[in-house]
Amino acid sequence: MAILSAENIIKQYRQYDSVVTAVNRADLKVEEGEFIAIIGTSGSGKSTLLHICGGLDSPNSGSVKIRGTDITKLSPDELSRFRGLYTGFVFQKHNLIPQFTALENIMIPTIMCNKNDFSFEEHLRKIIQALDLGDRLHHLPSELSGGQQQRVAIARALINRPQVLFADEPTGNLDRDNANEVLELMLRTRDTMGQTLIMVTHDMSIAERADKIYKMDNGHLFCFKDKFGYRRVSFEDDAEKMRI
Repeated sequence: MAILSAENIIKQYRQYDSVVTAVNRADLKVEEGEFIAIIGTSGSGKSTLLHICGGLDSPNSGSVKIRGTDITKLSPDELSRFRGLYTGFVFQKHNLIPQFTALENIMIPTIMCNKNDFSFEEHLRKIIQALDLGDRLHHLPSELSGGQQQRVAIARALINRPQVLFADEPTGNLDRDNANEVLELMLRTRDTMGQTLIMVTHDMSIAERADKIYKMDNGHLFCFKDKFGYRRVSFEDDAEKMRI
């Protein structure tokens, strides 16, 4: 069952006297529980597409449905509420509040979007255990390593128990060891808590772990690998035949 379906997404920006098409008629379908990786060069449109799918940006045309709800038709207040209930976000920059402890940073979403259908305390214990943060909860971000700060950011994204976790270059600022550790932790929490994971990354070794890999090229989205193996995409081929 598709938990996310994006159809015919177009996103354009005006740059001086010209129009830049960041996303060009992209379609994406993600099944519940899948790990999807989107790769591509800088400026290819991959982060823009991710932000549109997560409701952080809006397309010029097209639709994005999460759990059957077309989020492109929601009002700003409705969209904010929907994101808080069903989605989580992890970015390359940790964006932690420096004056707050790790625990306080993690719990911020629970204040902004109160969910009464489960115990935050019980869920918090599961996250802390999965991300190995038990001895760092009362430390300030400045007292944590880069990898530990990213773990706190992941915990913050998971505290509201989202159904879809969006990650935009979550390992981009980390060295190889920390990057591998963060990926393993994200996959562990995905398996433990059942999230669907959609990640933008420039790191092919991380993308290789995904169930499917998509590639952005000049705003177009192509399938690069699926359950049947690799599709050696040539972007000189007929784009209409290769477009997913």
